[in-house]
Amino acid sequence: MNRVTQANLLKLAAVFLFLQALIITLAPAVRARAWDVDYRWSHWIAYFVWGLFVLRTHQSIIRQLPDSDPYLFPMTALLSGWGLLTVWRLDPAFGTRQAIWLIISMLMLLFGMGLPSTLDFLRKYKYVLLSGGLLLTGLTLIFGTNPIGYGPRLWLGCCGLYFQPSEPLKLLLVAYLAAYLSDRLPIRLNAFPLIYPTVLLSGIAILLLLFQRDLGTASIFVGLYTVIIYLATGRRRTILISALLLVFMGVAGYYLVDIIRARIDSWANPWIDPEGGSYQVIQSILAIANGGLDGRGPGLGSPALVPVAISDFIFAAIAEETGLIGTIALMTVFGVLLIRGLRVAICASDGFRRLLAAGVTAYLGIQALLIISGNLRLLPLTGVTLPFISYGGSSLLTSFIALLILLHISNHLDEEPAPIPKPQPYYVLGAFLCGGLFIAALSNGWWAVVRGPDLLTRPDNPRRIIEDRYVPRGELLDRSNGIINGTQGTTGSYARVYEYPDLASVAGYNHPIYGQGGLEASLDEYLRGLRGNPATSIWWNHLLYGMSPDGLDVRLSLDLPLQRRADALMAGHRGAVVLLNAESGEIFVMASHPTFNPTDLNELGAQLNKDPNKPLINRAAQGLYPLGTLIQPFARAISGGEEQTIPQ
Repeated sequence: MNRVTQANLLKLAAVFLFLQALIITLAPAVRARAWDVDYRWSHWIAYFVWGLFVLRTHQSIIRQLPDSDPYLFPMTALLSGWGLLTVWRLDPAFGTRQAIWLIISMLMLLFGMGLPSTLDFLRKYKYVLLSGGLLLTGLTLIFGTNPIGYGPRLWLGCCGLYFQPSEPLKLLLVAYLAAYLSDRLPIRLNAFPLIYPTVLLSGIAILLLLFQRDLGTASIFVGLYTVIIYLATGRRRTILISALLLVFMGVAGYYLVDIIRARIDSWANPWIDPEGGSYQVIQSILAIANGGLDGRGPGLGSPALVPVAISDFIFAAIAEETGLIGTIALMTVFGVLLIRGLRVAICASDGFRRLLAAGVTAYLGIQALLIISGNLRLLPLTGVTLPFISYGGSSLLTSFIALLILLHISNHLDEEPAPIPKPQPYYVLGAFLCGGLFIAALSNGWWAVVRGPDLLTRPDNPRRIIEDRYVPRGELLDRSNGIINGTQGTTGSYARVYEYPDLASVAGYNHPIYGQGGLEASLDEYLRGLRGNPATSIWWNHLLYGMSPDGLDVRLSLDLPLQRRADALMAGHRGAVVLLNAESGEIFVMASHPTFNPTDLNELGAQLNKDPNKPLINRAAQGLYPLGTLIQPFARAISGGEEQTIPQ
């Protein structure tokens, strides 16, 4: 039965990833809306590498660990394949490295299946293993480096290969605590002499991480220590103590470490400095908002606009291209993995493996919640990776070691489970992890569906500029369909042109740097095709192309021949002229002088930066002419030969 279940789940994972790879290949044609494009093919290497090693690992599990939980490997295989394709799609060079690390991790998994399933060597050599991990982590204080050349030096590296010791140290801490506490069960919380070695060694690990300014990993250590002590003792007091410790670490870090202060400030109020310290958080939220309910489609979003999208913000990248539906599916996979991990713990045949399985599951769950919550602005950014998904060899290898431990422990589920004096802590842990994922899903829906439409109109959203290059913007026309502002170019290179620039003070501009002004701003939703088009058309274009439909032309009541005459008469004078039909209220002429040419906005902006005391240029560049708002009630949106009155 296990064999069939695992095989069927792996087939579903393979089909899902195949469809994702196929869509990524076709994405350039979809975006350009033409077949004659350069297609993406290199990521298929990642898919076939993943498939080959997943098949080989599946066969080994069936042969060597036949009674292991059939859900564990398929869930992690899906997550690792999803992450590999996402990283490769964002950066093929890093995708190649991730594929190599995936091969190494799979080979380690294959080799580890031959180890004794009792895992007694972890119990026997607990002090040696943890001390070795602490030593390697301590060496980063002296010999540490950073692969990108700046930032915290958390890696040991040589010859282009880098390893982060703090990643496996998490599992070594779990193994040590499980081994030490299982030998002393039952434990009373007030029996401090029994657990002081755990406090000492765990404290050393946390201090090392604090010296490294790695608050995210230090928080995970505190969380893991809390979980295992709570599971072993059943006393809720440990949770309160650890919560106070985390608060203390956060407060101390805020005042002592610049990077921690910056992250907390950007989390507390990111809108104050969207282009500076909060840029990552804002762009992450914009990516999630841009994904909406069903996403832009694999290969069709712009997740690379989020800094470090392959690692710290890979959840935001997935959210933009698969939407709320995709991220809920992702969190559901994590939820199944965590539930099955806790089931393995509860059914374990001895106390050591029970605590070990629960600790490993907590490690995967806590780390996933920290990074997902950071992307969603539920918590400050911590810089940790999303298990099995984010780019990072050390993290991927450690995640597969965690999987190996769970597979070994679950291979004895047919044995009689050891008695659980206090099962409630395990249920509390499960409720906490699954509840955290549920809250994250609600937050994801808030940004993607509720706040998304407003967020996407922000002037600092670069995705609007990208869309302007691929979707023709509607034209501003006079009463006789003469073009005032139009669009020229082909898909991928559309640009705004101003056929009658003297009307810039009214018609406004749509500029990739200076934003919008005048009617280009007030009628933006029509010109962009988000209003006036049938809802089915908007939905279909979003689903198929990941973009809005073609913009609608807007016919104004202005009369270009009369406008030209008025501008000619106003030449050399300062002032404004408005000519209207007193009976109908239609405005025929709106002339304001001096004016500006939107084509010269770059030059005008440079002048403004040099001399901010030029009020005319300042007002023109910002589109602050009030006359432009008078004409909107008399504009008409044109779609397919039909006209629609634009409400005031």
